[in-house]
Amino acid sequence: MRPFVTELQRTLRLALPIVGSQLLFMSMGTVDTIFAGHHGPQTLAAVALGTNIFFLGFVTLSGLFLALAARLSALRGAGTGPQALGQQLCGALGLATLLGLGWMALSMLSAKLVISQLGVSPVVQEGAARYLYIVSLACVPLCWTFALRNTIEALQRPRIPLLIGLIGLTVNVVVDAVLIYGRWGLPEMGSNGAAWASVLSVLAMLAAYGVAYGQVPLLRGLHLIAQLRAHAWTGSVALLKLGVPVALILTAEAWLFQVGALFIAQFGDTAIAAHQIAINFAAMAFMVPLSIGMAATVRVGDALGRGDRVAAARAGNAGIVIAIGFALLSAALMWAVPGAIIGLYTADPEVSAMAVGFLGFAALFQLFDGIQASANGALRGRQDTRTPMIITVIAYWGVAMPTAIWLAFPANMGPAGIWIGFIVGLTVAATGLTWRWWALRRRAVPDWRVAPAASP
Repeated sequence: MRPFVTELQRTLRLALPIVGSQLLFMSMGTVDTIFAGHHGPQTLAAVALGTNIFFLGFVTLSGLFLALAARLSALRGAGTGPQALGQQLCGALGLATLLGLGWMALSMLSAKLVISQLGVSPVVQEGAARYLYIVSLACVPLCWTFALRNTIEALQRPRIPLLIGLIGLTVNVVVDAVLIYGRWGLPEMGSNGAAWASVLSVLAMLAAYGVAYGQVPLLRGLHLIAQLRAHAWTGSVALLKLGVPVALILTAEAWLFQVGALFIAQFGDTAIAAHQIAINFAAMAFMVPLSIGMAATVRVGDALGRGDRVAAARAGNAGIVIAIGFALLSAALMWAVPGAIIGLYTADPEVSAMAVGFLGFAALFQLFDGIQASANGALRGRQDTRTPMIITVIAYWGVAMPTAIWLAFPANMGPAGIWIGFIVGLTVAATGLTWRWWALRRRAVPDWRVAPAASP
């Protein structure tokens, strides 16, 4: 047990700052929701719809760049020098630019085409559309931060993204408080203010990453600026091959929840506002097992890069155990004090009552969500992504979504049916991914080393 306990400690040391930075990053959406909820139900509903649509692209592309951490940690473990790692980051930044522009175009296009088809009031439709137009300006900078952050975490320096996340959250809180309500002589902007807060906080984080890569010796050794033009696409094909299945894994789950929200919108403004509160808190809780999975990716990848399959298996197992422990704690919190949690978001009695019920469903799926996230992270460290992608897509879109739709509409369970469908899908995913990890945990992997780069 001693080596396993040691691995638990090492994984926790790496995971805790990642958890902190993930929570800070996601807290920006929570802050938007809280400020919007206290501004009024229509503002909350507008921000909820805009966020749900924008989040589809956010999860897809953030998932793709998680593969960068898997790739770099394995290369680093295999002895690849920092300059060659920097070339991989340059390729990721070139890819991030292209993908970010595509995301921006799709976000702007969906502002009218999607929202106009939903059963919400004209005021909410207009507010959500304006929110999407504004927040889409953050698409390219966000993709750059995805690449920059995952590189730092692959180098096992997670405190830097933690500090930068704190900077972003601070900017977001201040701008939300000023623009949503119209303070310091500025006009009251409602949902538009929430969108501008998101854009400005992303730009602040990007600037902070620029400072870090210029000042921290380990990051300066990547020679990012000197190599950027020559290597803007280096390794991008390999990153896409590994990253697209990862992106589809996270997208399959995210789209399940976000499309589920669009179905819930059919039941009115109160239902979508209540759903946004409950799912927002559940998403915050999910950041912990997701971060633990990210730490497991790095630990597993580094061990396999060194050729130590036993250590890799131990690292993946440790990540899953830690995630299960947290899931049980978060579920207990949601069951114990749901009213206090919902009270942070809104004082509206109708929205609060419905949100408390939804939070009870969220507590039920915490264990399965934690297992699937950590198992996915461990498998990602092995660069095994295609089979987990198949398992995830089947679980969420072959099982969960049909179940949710049938329960909500033909079975007349309403929004509760959608949430039960979520629980069913997560259970299937957790079972399949755990089986996959257990089957592969000690198998050999290819040699991931690359040739050292020439001096610039």
